[in-house]
Amino acid sequence: MNLEQAVLEKLRHLPVDKQQQLLDFAEFLSQKMTLKTPLQNVRGLCADLKVDISEEDIYQARQEMWGNFPRDII
Repeated sequence: MNLEQAVLEKLRHLPVDKQQQLLDFAEFLSQKMTLKTPLQNVRGLCADLKVDISEEDIYQARQEMWGNFPRDII
C-alpha cells in the first residue's frame, strides 16, 4: 500500500466533519507550496514604463519636497 492509498483509507474511516478538516488542511498545505512571485524593486516595476530617473532628478525632487522644512524643530 502506497502513501496515497493509506491516506485515503484513513480518510474513509473519519466522520464527515473530520474529512472536511483534513481537506481544509490539505488545501492550506497546497497553498503554502505554490510559488510566490518575488517582489521587484522600484526599477524593476518601472522598467516597462521607459522612465529614466537620474540621481540629479532625485536630488531636485528632495529639494522641492523638503526645501522649506524647518530645521529647528522644538
